[in-house]
Amino acid sequence: MASRYGLEIRAATGTDAAGLSVLLRAAGYPTAPEVLAERLDALRQGSGAALVAAEWGPPSGLILLHWYRTLEADLPVAQVTTLLVGPEERRRGIGRLLLKAGAQAARSAGCGALQLLIDPEQPTLHAFADATGFLGGGTVMVRPLRKKS
Repeated sequence: MASRYGLEIRAATGTDAAGLSVLLRAAGYPTAPEVLAERLDALRQGSGAALVAAEWGPPSGLILLHWYRTLEADLPVAQVTTLLVGPEERRRGIGRLLLKAGAQAARSAGCGALQLLIDPEQPTLHAFADATGFLGGGTVMVRPLRKKS
């Protein structure tokens, strides 16, 4: 999908499960690679996307999105339920690239807005959301994907 200086943003596959397991464990969400592979396969069958940032090794970042219809909006909403960058890979723009690729996937799916779920215990993610154009506060922040006409 996107590439920058050897960094590639692409769809996650079952072959990424071992590396994603390490990434999730570092974030406090230990999950066995076999379970992750099954979940990635199931996700590809549904309404959503899992994208990884990878250089010359295991994934260094992950964004997981789901899109759905609401009664409040004409277009579906894409919700970012996971946005992770490995501790050693942070402050290099990987999170922004994952978010940009995720927004493009959501636009391609016909979505009109992107929601980011934020745990109140994650002040750095809240600051990242502010810096990348999300509005609102609390645990859900939103940014439009399409310009208003």
